[in-house]
Amino acid sequence: MNTQNENFEIVRATEDWQKTGAYSVRIEGMNRQYHISLREEFDEHDFGDTKYIVVLDDGYPVATCRFYEIDPKRVILGRLVVLPEYRNHNLGSIVVKAAEEWIKELAYEEVVIDSRVEVVSFYEKLGYSHLDDSVKKSGNFDCVRMNKKL
Repeated sequence: MNTQNENFEIVRATEDWQKTGAYSVRIEGMNRQYHISLREEFDEHDFGDTKYIVVLDDGYPVATCRFYEIDPKRVILGRLVVLPEYRNHNLGSIVVKAAEEWIKELAYEEVVIDSRVEVVSFYEKLGYSHLDDSVKKSGNFDCVRMNKKL
């Protein structure tokens, strides 16, 4: 693990072989850790125009997120996963900020997130606000909808 100098590489995964890094992190971080089946973790948004950020440590994928368009002005950002042994290195923030930069370049104006209840404060620190107070079930998790204008 590259924690000494933390020279992580941030990749905009546009090629299929790069996207496999995102899938690898999600399998390790969600399927194995939370016992979420592959059928539940991978959905219709894992194809087509969905964009992925992957963070590499010496070529090894350690963090990821994805985003996709919900209308011409907004995207949904989700599937943010950092491998357990890489947590507490600010990688979650790095991934979200890298995605937001790309989202801005693509001329979207708003990011929507369905945040797990237990990590709402993480997104609030990054400037996200609650859209409403309702909690909905998303797979195994209780989630709230948040957004951020870019």
